[in-house]
Amino acid sequence: MSDEKLFPLPPLHALRSFHAAARFGRFREAAAALGLSESAVSHQVRKLEDYLGVRLFERAGNAVRLTLAGQAYFDDIDPAFSEIRRATEALAGPCCRVSLTLPTSLATLWLIPRLAQLEAALPEVNLQMVPSNRVFDLRREQIDLAIRHGEGRWNGYTASHLFDEQAFPVCRPGLLPGDANPETALAQARLIVSAGHREEWREWAQAHGIEPPQLENALVLDGSEQILLAAGEGLGLGIGRRPMVDWWLVEGRLVAPFGSADESGCAYYLVYPETGELSVPARRVARWLVDVSKGEEAAEQLFAHPQRRRADDAQRSPEGPH
Repeated sequence: MSDEKLFPLPPLHALRSFHAAARFGRFREAAAALGLSESAVSHQVRKLEDYLGVRLFERAGNAVRLTLAGQAYFDDIDPAFSEIRRATEALAGPCCRVSLTLPTSLATLWLIPRLAQLEAALPEVNLQMVPSNRVFDLRREQIDLAIRHGEGRWNGYTASHLFDEQAFPVCRPGLLPGDANPETALAQARLIVSAGHREEWREWAQAHGIEPPQLENALVLDGSEQILLAAGEGLGLGIGRRPMVDWWLVEGRLVAPFGSADESGCAYYLVYPETGELSVPARRVARWLVDVSKGEEAAEQLFAHPQRRRADDAQRSPEGPH
């Protein structure tokens, strides 16, 4: 055994928390990616700062920003994390790992309730979810697939439509009488407002030709999970968004007193880079996602093997194969 002394490494849990926080720019999203609480990530970062004797982050509200020392440290250790990831994938079988980023609310309220179904259909796939409301650079951050909310146009990416978003008022059963008038209800009931979409009640009212409600006494919450939970507890009327609200409606925890067919104008899309071919496991996950949202035939058409897809397209062409 060599007599050479090893320089002590910093606490590895603290190092991992710092690396994730630096990548995401928010302790909350780093915590979700690591499966920890936000306070645990913050504690680990402070532990690393104490160990190194330097400040690594500047706090700015809910976000964090690397200090000059923190940026330099991240730049130095990031390649090591990439090498560890590469070596682990080489040993454990990278062909079965598929990373998917999607909005936090969609992960919590739509995908996680279906994970058992996915695992039963694709037992060989190791799906790594990255729930986040941040828009990732999939190539730079080595993520295979993303589900994004918007109008379906992102430069450099292929976007396959999954499902349209519908937005409509929801509340606990019995909160409103069965024949409630929408304009009267919006004027009298307590409203729950999304902090990220404060105009949603005005937009819904205008789409239905009624006077936009006053929001002075509204309950303002962050995220679909909080809004649905508050509405389910009878705290007021909230805007439910499909597909996140579907389970609540099916289980009878919430009702849509004025109907549920209102399109928001946006949709959810499965997104991946135009350049570079999806791995076989990533293609299988993509097909499963489309299958769940649209049916097997659509998934078969969208995610057939490229050579087979080109052959099918040629057969459907009026001129036949070229």
